[in-house]
Amino acid sequence: MRKVARTTVRRRWRVAGSCVLALLALTVMACSDDADPAVDRSLGTVLVSEGEAIQIRALLYISSEGGSGHANLRTVRLAVEHYGPIAGFDVHVGVALNDRCSPDGGRGAAETIISDRDVVGVIGTSCSVAAVEAAPLLTGAGMVLISPSNTSPTLTSDLAGNPSEHHHSGYYRTAHNDLHQGEAVAHFLRREHGIGTAAAVHVGDVYTRSLAEAFASAFERLGGEITTLREVGSAETDMAPALAGIALGSPEALFLPVSQAVGESIVQQAPDVAGMEDVLLITADGLLADDFMMQPETEGLFFSGPAIDFGDNRNQSTGRSATRILADYEDSYGAPPNSAFWGHAYDATTLLLEAIEASSEAVYGGLRIDRAALRRHLDAVAGYGGVIGDINCDGFGDCGVPTIAVIEHLDATDIPASRVNTVYEYAP
Repeated sequence: MRKVARTTVRRRWRVAGSCVLALLALTVMACSDDADPAVDRSLGTVLVSEGEAIQIRALLYISSEGGSGHANLRTVRLAVEHYGPIAGFDVHVGVALNDRCSPDGGRGAAETIISDRDVVGVIGTSCSVAAVEAAPLLTGAGMVLISPSNTSPTLTSDLAGNPSEHHHSGYYRTAHNDLHQGEAVAHFLRREHGIGTAAAVHVGDVYTRSLAEAFASAFERLGGEITTLREVGSAETDMAPALAGIALGSPEALFLPVSQAVGESIVQQAPDVAGMEDVLLITADGLLADDFMMQPETEGLFFSGPAIDFGDNRNQSTGRSATRILADYEDSYGAPPNSAFWGHAYDATTLLLEAIEASSEAVYGGLRIDRAALRRHLDAVAGYGGVIGDINCDGFGDCGVPTIAVIEHLDATDIPASRVNTVYEYAP
């Protein structure tokens, strides 16, 4: 009995001793630099224990038909693979969440993400309308959100030093600000085609409305006349009445950053509306989708969007060139990415991983990641070598390279050829 009792005492001491050591370790961790007024822990920290993985998430438009959201998700996973572990810890993207390209989708997915306090950052959203709801929830929880394809000016700034209505600290994007795209379309029509009158149509959301308004403002500033700036329903398919109203102003061009349903209706019905037969039609990157471009009626349509001729640009974090990344993508998935923003997705991911590495420290076999330090790192990004070019983040989260290309879609049976058929390029 005495021997058993001594063994029991020793076991209890080992357990108690372990607890004491753990408490001492936690005390040291809590006091080591948190007492230092120069250290900002205001957003909290994430502790990754030994044997666990760093958690990030992808919040993109994952439609049942595939599309650019799938391509960007694949690129995110490829970038994580290329980057490798951080301080010996793997990075897990987890199950992708669908922003459904809607406010409700963005909000619902963000609520799911913030329920897991181990998540450090999120790549997303695909759509600006989803970011309006997702960004305040994710950034409010201390996470960062980096989008590869949000372009609405309402999410960052007016590019004149003033925050926009939906700007939140902790939100970043590698996509361009659509104030640049509006300018590019205006320059293309005025200076390349000598067009003096133009109309624009949108479906009322923060992406299409702000882009149409940016174009209208730039076109008038360049001496052109906007005959109509019109809103239609995003699911509207009978566009004949709207087109007839637009035709009354006798525009030479129509800019249509719209939903796919509206875009298809316009290209199908415009030739049959009096006064619209010879109007130049130009749309934006929201319709740079294979299932839209394969419609025969889209031939002859111009598209504005991010310049995707990355040449041999190299991502400084992984050392891989654009050409090499594309080859790796095709090896993994059997076809090139059908997204105008694949390079932006790759760079957004490596920027997040670089920031995590820069804001983390080893603590007793684990890794502690400082959320505030992570934001400070992203805020200070300057001259980062990305696939899309040199990346510089301003004070409002705009990190993209604002080079805009206009392509002419010539063949609905050869979409890859059309995607690189650049007829105009704009760089501010």
